[in-house]
Amino acid sequence: MKGSKPTGGPARRSLMRLSGLMKKEAHQIVRDPSSIAIAFVLPVILLILFGYGVSLDAEHVPIAIVVEHAGTETAGFVAGFQGSRYFSPRIMNTIQMAEKALMRREVDGIVWLRGNFAREMLGPGPASIGVIVNGMDANQARIIEGYVTGVWSTWQERLALERGSPLEIPVAVEQRIWFNAEMRSRNFLVPGLIAIIMTLTGALLTAMVVAREWERGTMEALMVTPVRVQEILLGKIVPYFILGMGGMALSVAMAVWVFHVPFRGSYPVLFATAALFLLTALAMGLLISVVAKNQFVAGQIAIIATFLPAFILSGFLFDIGSMPKAVQFVTYIIAARYFVSILQTLFLAGDVWSVVAWNSMALGVMCVLFLLLVRRRMKKRLE
Repeated sequence: MKGSKPTGGPARRSLMRLSGLMKKEAHQIVRDPSSIAIAFVLPVILLILFGYGVSLDAEHVPIAIVVEHAGTETAGFVAGFQGSRYFSPRIMNTIQMAEKALMRREVDGIVWLRGNFAREMLGPGPASIGVIVNGMDANQARIIEGYVTGVWSTWQERLALERGSPLEIPVAVEQRIWFNAEMRSRNFLVPGLIAIIMTLTGALLTAMVVAREWERGTMEALMVTPVRVQEILLGKIVPYFILGMGGMALSVAMAVWVFHVPFRGSYPVLFATAALFLLTALAMGLLISVVAKNQFVAGQIAIIATFLPAFILSGFLFDIGSMPKAVQFVTYIIAARYFVSILQTLFLAGDVWSVVAWNSMALGVMCVLFLLLVRRRMKKRLE
């Protein structure tokens, strides 16, 4: 009818503009291999480097065993170290030789069976051994000390059984290890690494790519068109969101099938929470690109403001509970903290809703906050 307005005309035009923007971004992604490299190649490289190169497990630790007077009593104890996968023992005759080896970093610890070891065993008092550990790496030193104590306890139990006398221990500890029965640090590190990877790739995907448009002047040209700010934001976020989710799926596949990390949760919950976190990371990248408008500066800010805090303060590698109270408070503003907790729970424990719901709610608040900040900065640039 003449003079009548088409039903849904503005909405249809908005959808057409949004579709055009997303097609433009898709063509730009295809023409620019750096976006695909950030989304798919970078996660593979980081997973291989960290998955195989970083381990909190101590195995085949070189250790010196000093036996001043060999005998049947010492042979069984030394055999406990030789049969353990945690140690690579080197038998030495004097403590001086062992100390020199420790100084030269040839061994990480010394177990010293003194000359009166056998006599003490046969006497009324307890026999003692000397343990010297290289304490430069405090974590490694604690692990070695615990392993030595374990070998010592096992040998005492076996010796008591051979003699037919009960081992007098006032408390018997029955250990049960939940969630990571194999005690593999990789099961704990790889899920957290997925959050670190998504933080870096999500921020870089939008920060550097959008900053490139500011450098080339195409963003200013886009802003003088009738396209709305919301449409620009959606046109930028949706293609890179799809790209980032593809990289996330690849990372999860590598975690399960390459590194054999058990996954006990549900995949719908995993992808829903990952989508929420990726939106937060993309919003952080957009905010960086709006502020920096330079590829080099945007890349540096993305690494310093997103990757490093996520790596150090998310609980991925360092326990948050062991940090000072002031630093623990700072971790609450790190988005990766919440997603690391979700991932480790989903992989190792399952759908524990008290953990997933609380951390998802925190991610949702941060996502909305960053999107509002981006919307406000983009509006100022249009004025």
